[in-house]
Parts: sequence; structure tokens; C-alpha cells
Amino acid sequence: MTSILTRRGLMLSAATLALTSGAALAQDCPIKIGALAPLSAPGTVVGGEAMRDAMLLAQTDINAAGGVLGCPIEVVIADSEGLPERATAVTERLITQDNVTAIGGGYHSSVGVAAKEVADARGVPVVFAETWNDTITGDKHKYIFRIAPLSSWTSNINWQFALTLPGVKKVAILTENTDYGIPASQETAKGLEANGVAATIFSVDIGTQDYAGIVERIKAENPDMIITLVTGEAAFNFTQQAADAGIGPMDLPFQTGQDALESGTYWTNVPDGQYAFVQRIGVPESQFTDKGRAFAAAYKAKTGKSDVESYAMEAYDSIAVLAQAIEEAGSTDGDAIVTALENISHEGTLGRIYFDYGLKRDPSEDGKGDEWWHQWPDPAITIIQFQEQGQASTDAAIVFPDAYKTAEPIWVNQ
Repeated sequence: MTSILTRRGLMLSAATLALTSGAALAQDCPIKIGALAPLSAPGTVVGGEAMRDAMLLAQTDINAAGGVLGCPIEVVIADSEGLPERATAVTERLITQDNVTAIGGGYHSSVGVAAKEVADARGVPVVFAETWNDTITGDKHKYIFRIAPLSSWTSNINWQFALTLPGVKKVAILTENTDYGIPASQETAKGLEANGVAATIFSVDIGTQDYAGIVERIKAENPDMIITLVTGEAAFNFTQQAADAGIGPMDLPFQTGQDALESGTYWTNVPDGQYAFVQRIGVPESQFTDKGRAFAAAYKAKTGKSDVESYAMEAYDSIAVLAQAIEEAGSTDGDAIVTALENISHEGTLGRIYFDYGLKRDPSEDGKGDEWWHQWPDPAITIIQFQEQGQASTDAAIVFPDAYKTAEPIWVNQ
């Protein structure tokens, strides 16, 4: 299979290599890049496994293209379990025991909030793939970057979409008590209420499986729409239990968790999940870049899936952009990698990745908040809908925003 990455931009010319041979020779081969992924409960295992497969595919492609600084790379994956205390421990281990040069991946915001403190204190660059909490970049740490969208940004899409649905005057929001769920639910509720739509938040612990009590409480509210802000298998369980109680996707507008993008697992766990809405990061597959299409083909071949999830693409790009930054830095030194990241233009699966703000230019210079520090500004955010039973997420209708819309939203009782 032809490598997704080309040799140009990854391999140094002979002259350049001669100038930087000291840095390369000082670095033992392989060059290790750490990676965080939830591979066991209560973390989102389906998401973590997708990210693991994508990051190992990045390793294969980078090495097939010649590696970095004349060395192959090795992606060292650590199981975060979706827990902040675990994230602290494994990030420390990646740096002090595995001797990684930089770190990619990351799914849960709580993991990002914890891991960034360890990495920044030790001067190890991180490009987070799927951690949304605004403070992850908003704390303006020198070594922390992100290619996932801001939580406030994704929350805006949630409530703006809800406002487009006729008859929605009362929304129930189910959220997890995490650094993702708490701010996302508050921001979504604030946007709804500012536009005359009542919102009630129901909170549960990460990994909750039995929603019987919560479902009855939500049902008693008689909402016009339900928005689910819990992750992983927990979202599958809540969606099906809500459907069993008559308030599922086939009963009223219902936005489920984004792990439904792994639609084979979704339909297995949520047989009554037709008409569910799902938030997706990135453009539809028909609009993928050449790199995105190549990755999608390789990823599907590797995993046997019919879908390519947005968090898999983010995970792949997090490793690839770090590899390019190390190459362009000509060094595994953390400060040199940060400088390269701040000036990078990386053609990723999600599009061109770059960072407008950081040490070279503060977000305040353009009237923006601190959360835009080392934040990729261009991820597309869409709402899709499963309008057919058993439909693959890549084939699902895009119902919001208008710039990407392919069909009108539908539900049984509209």
C-alpha cells in the first residue's frame, strides 16, 4: 500500500542532514512519540480503540516515508482510562520512563486538563487530538497545542441547531460530571435560554450504565428535545433506555453522543436509534482532502469498519503534525518543537493544520480570548442524522449547518 505521507517534508536533504546530524545522532532511534487513549472503562473504549488504530497507522506511514531525523518513530500508547488521576500517572510515565519526545492523542477533556500540567512542567510538547475543554489551551501553556475544537464552539452548534427545529421550547440535557460535560452542558443551556428555550440539565458520573431513574425524571419533564453530552458506551445505553421508555430518537428530536459515529457499534447497542442526531467534527467524506481520502481507505482496510470517525482522523493528525514539527525543528528539543509547531503548515486528514496564536502573537491582539492560544482555528463541525435503519455515519444526512447541509432533519412525530 502506498504511504499516505510523502517523503517531501519528512526527509532532510543531505546538506541539511549534515548540518543537523548532531541533533539526530544525540537522539537514540527510534524517536518515541507518546499517545494517550482511553482503552479501558470508565473511559470511552470504542473511541480509544479507534484512536489507537489511527495513531499506529500514522506510525506506519511516517516510517514508510523515511521516518524523522533519519530515525523511525515509535508511537507509545498509554491507557488513560478516561480518568484525570490516571492521565497524570501515565503522562509522567511516558516522559520519565518511556522517554517520549512529544505526546499526541487524548480523548477526554478531564485527561487533557490533567495531562497538560505534567507535560508543560517537563517541557514536553503535546498536540491534543480530542479534548475540548476551553481551559486546555486557555491556560496558555507554552508546550500545549490542540487540533480538536473548543468546547464553547461545539456547544454553540448544539443550541443553534436546536433553535432551527420547529416546536422545540423545552430541552433536556444529559451530561457527565467531567471537564467535558459540565461546561458543555452549561454553555448549551445558556445559549438555549438566551433564545427563549427552557433547558434542564441532568448530570451523571462518567461510565454510568443504568439510566432508569434519570430516564423517568427526564420523561416527567416532557421535553421537546433531548441532547446527550455523555461519552462512549454510556451514551449508547442511555439512548436505548430512553427509546425503551418512549423518549428516544424515534419519539422526539434526540441528539446522541458522538461515539455513534462508530455506527456498527451504535446499531448493535441502539437498535432503536433511527433518526438520532450526532455531532461530527470535520467535513463529510465526499469533501475529504486527498490525504483524508487516503487515510479513510487505509483505516477502513485496517479496521474492517465502514466508517472513519472524526476522532480517528484527529488522532492520526496529532501524530503526523508532531512528526513534521520534529523534522522541521531538526531536533527533539521541546523548545525547538514548539517553535516549529507555531510556524507549521501541515496538510492533514482534516485539512491544513496551523496555529495562529501563541508566543509569536497573542490572541488578545485580535480581540480573541485566551482559549485560542495554540488552537487550530479551522475544524468544521456538523450535525448528521441517521435517517435510515443501520445507516453508516459516513452516509448519514448532514442537517446542520447550511454550508454542509444535504437533507432536512426528520423525526417520526414532527
